[in-house]
Amino acid sequence: MHYTGTIWRPPYEASSLLLEVTAGCTHHSCKFCTLYADLPFKFKMSPLADIEADLKEAEAQMKLWKNSRVSRTFLTGANPFVLKFSRLMEIANLIKKYFSSNKTIGCFSRVTDISLKTDEELSALATAGFDLLTIGIETGDDEALEFMHKGYLSKDIVTQCSRLDKAGIGYNFFYLTGISGMGKGEQGAKATARICNQLHPEIIGASMLTIYPNSELYKEIQKGNWQEEAEIEKYEELKALVEHLEIPVWFGALGASNPIPLQGTLPNDKKKVLSILNKIIESVSEDELRDYRKNLRHL
Repeated sequence: MHYTGTIWRPPYEASSLLLEVTAGCTHHSCKFCTLYADLPFKFKMSPLADIEADLKEAEAQMKLWKNSRVSRTFLTGANPFVLKFSRLMEIANLIKKYFSSNKTIGCFSRVTDISLKTDEELSALATAGFDLLTIGIETGDDEALEFMHKGYLSKDIVTQCSRLDKAGIGYNFFYLTGISGMGKGEQGAKATARICNQLHPEIIGASMLTIYPNSELYKEIQKGNWQEEAEIEKYEELKALVEHLEIPVWFGALGASNPIPLQGTLPNDKKKVLSILNKIIESVSEDELRDYRKNLRHL
């Protein structure tokens, strides 16, 4: 299989076939991000010949497992949805050629990638199986989005994800706890809830900001331009987000960046999730949480 560098996928894509169609990130400018620092280039597309070769290899491997079937494929890379409509359709057709059992195709997408497709193209991609894209919106706090160089504002999240709703393409959000900075966590959480409440994400997965020395954000901190939230403030921020979410959604904070995992389906489990968050805020010390963060060598 043609895999390049560290392969990142959401936890819920664990059973999906991982197919490399891009490597790196077209944006590659978010100040906090170090996920693709191990690559010697910013972004590249996989040749169709490599994609087909990987599908052939996967097909041969699956034949060794008589009762196994591929029902979902996850396209790897930071934002494969940036590819042109025609390229995405070629990839969908190749997947179907080798795995007729495949029903859906997922991938990471930037908000800006959606804007590159017409409404008709989005509808055709939905028909071809594209569903449950994972979008790292990070926050609905415009000040934080601008400072971190995300390349879009909260209004763009609403506009583009509403187009996915219309086309019938489902999506999941990643939220980055701590992105607003010291003293601004609750404000960022409320702004994010306002954005999410206008949309229909199936999952909101929260990760906690972890700052590494090779990030641009680390340099900003050294210059005195930004201050990190305390660990307890991050949990107070998560609490504010859960409190203000009004939509039915599965909410989880399960990745390695979260010292204490939690999950629940809102609104049914809202009281349970808030109770866990309150217990963390009241009984876990800042020092314990900070030690966890300092010893987290890699996400």
